[in-house]
Amino acid sequence: MSDDPLPPSSPTPAPGRPTVRTAAVIPAAGRGVRLGPGAPKALRALGGTPMLVHAVRAMADSRAVSLVVVVAPPDGAGEVKSLLDAHALPERTDVLVVPGGDSRQESVKRGLDALPEGYDIVLVHDAARPLVPVDTVDAVVEAVRDGAAAVVPALPLADTVKQVEPAAAPGEPEPVVATPDRSELRAVQTPQGFDRATLVRAHETVTDDVTDDAGMVERLGLTVVTVPGHEEAFKVTRPLDLVLAEAVLARRRLNDGF
Repeated sequence: MSDDPLPPSSPTPAPGRPTVRTAAVIPAAGRGVRLGPGAPKALRALGGTPMLVHAVRAMADSRAVSLVVVVAPPDGAGEVKSLLDAHALPERTDVLVVPGGDSRQESVKRGLDALPEGYDIVLVHDAARPLVPVDTVDAVVEAVRDGAAAVVPALPLADTVKQVEPAAAPGEPEPVVATPDRSELRAVQTPQGFDRATLVRAHETVTDDVTDDAGMVERLGLTVVTVPGHEEAFKVTRPLDLVLAEAVLARRRLNDGF
């Protein structure tokens, strides 16, 4: 693993298509309080391996991704680098660890600032989505290569959604004010993919607190498009999610030798 990677050769592009390098930024500086006390969420074990390692491997499994930038807790970059050094990662992909900031938005910005020249597409991936399939990663990259400024994998909603008037105190009843048409709604996943210049401009321009990077691009007035997501790209946030992730990983190992 290199501290100052040079862009390696990318896979041979299709005839008539120029070589475009892709890097992935994984913000992993959060504490993950909803999983309870203990290690930061990204360092929790899944199948005996930290979720962060699974997330890095998920990005590196795509032949399009030649650099992964992991944004560690501000005081934990050395620990994260040692952790990644201790696990086997695809040799064709460089991994760089940088310290993060006080918010996810600031951490992604620090990851962007650490990218060398020569990378035109940037993926931003949640460390808490350790099991995203490589086909989903590739679909996001391909959509950006085809000209989209911002791409998100997304799934239709299975449940009916209600818009409510938030309660004054937790646990109090909340009046329903609308029932949105769920056929027009999608649950968004990661990795989200971007033209690098667009994402850099979004982080330099948008100062409001947003929940994802695609939302920042929307604030610029640009179109964000979706590609099909995958049910195994769910976010491990609560203890029950970790149980489900263990079951998915066990099935993969049984069926595919993952």
